[in-house]
Amino acid sequence: MNIKNICVYCGSSSGRNSDYSNYARLLAVELVQRDIGLVYGGSKIGIMGTMANSVLQLGGKVTGIIPEPLVNKEVDHLGLTELRVTKSMHERKSLMAELADGFTALPGGIGTLEEMFEMWTWAQLGFHQKPCGLLNVSGYYDKLSDFLDYVVTEGFVRLAHREMLIIESVPARMIERFMNYVPPVVTKWISKDES
Repeated sequence: MNIKNICVYCGSSSGRNSDYSNYARLLAVELVQRDIGLVYGGSKIGIMGTMANSVLQLGGKVTGIIPEPLVNKEVDHLGLTELRVTKSMHERKSLMAELADGFTALPGGIGTLEEMFEMWTWAQLGFHQKPCGLLNVSGYYDKLSDFLDYVVTEGFVRLAHREMLIIESVPARMIERFMNYVPPVVTKWISKDES
């Protein structure tokens, strides 16, 4: 798969484990070495800021996308390759989806999860055929991964759709899996007979 830009969702906080920021730096190295641009939320603070600064320091390209109401709250990064300010969160997420060839999440909070799950949902529905993944730093996503397996067991998600969400703990492996990603044939979850 041709990957020119990867969208990275991550926290506007740094969290309490220094590994979260360290892995943002490791992911930045992998992106720049492969000449892959970063698309992210446009902030200069937290893991978002670490991710962007790391890519920039290594000579990579960074496109930040931030909605106008968050410019002051999240402190927009003015040193990016490109900063786009949108009118709404919906416009922000739509533009990120359009510009990226894959989506991954570092540790983050509700917003990070919501954005990542939306892209995974779109993939499940066949709205795009781009890879989606979680970078599982220091076991951050272990319990979420277990819960998603439980959701499959309980019959709310098909195994094929669960397997669309790549989970890796090493940035290089995540990128390799993105580059080798083959979109599965997506079938409807509910047939007309079941509705």
